[in-house]
Parts: sequence; structure tokens; C-alpha cells
Amino acid sequence: MELKDIDIEATLAEAKALLEQEKDLSPAIKATMNVLILVVHLFANRVGLNSRNSSKPPSTDPNRPKDLAESSDKKPGGQKGHKGETLEKVNKPDETLVIKVDRATIPEGHYK
Repeated sequence: MELKDIDIEATLAEAKALLEQEKDLSPAIKATMNVLILVVHLFANRVGLNSRNSSKPPSTDPNRPKDLAESSDKKPGGQKGHKGETLEKVNKPDETLVIKVDRATIPEGHYK
């Protein structure tokens, strides 16, 4: 695997070979270095993963575009001069509608 003109596999193999050649290192340091080489290898393999070549959902893909709406040169919101309107809540509505629900058709669960 290569990352920005660095052959990661070759570099890790060279580091491991140099570690094996070193005779004066303690077993604890050799084991620690082997674990670090393994961790680097695992992380290097994950760098190339994205939602297209793995089971990751697109929403968790770190390489996806952040927001496609940001690429637009238009401002968000309604058109200039348009007054927005919202229906206000009233204390005494003119008409109320009672909707009967057949509880036998509702899936099991806790409802309030």
C-alpha cells in the first residue's frame, strides 16, 4: 500500500528486519516495537477504506464531502420580500375532529 509516495509495506518490512538484526535489545522492547509495527500496519490498511469499499454507511465516511449545500453560491432561506406565515394556535377551535383508533391494528408497544 502506498500513501503519498510512501510504500508503507516496504517501510514496515524494513523496520521489522532492522529490529530482528538488533541483538542488544531486550525482549520487552522488541515485543513493544512489534506491537507498534502491527498497529501502524492496521491503521495504514484502514486509510483507504470508505463507504464504497467497506461496510461503513456513507454518513460515517470520513472522506465524504461535508455538505453539498455549501458549494452553492445562493443564500439559504426564502425569497426576498416574501413574508412567511405560520398558523397560530387558538384556544377555542371552530371544529374538532375525533379520530377513532382500532387498538387491535396497532403493533405491540408502549404508547402514551
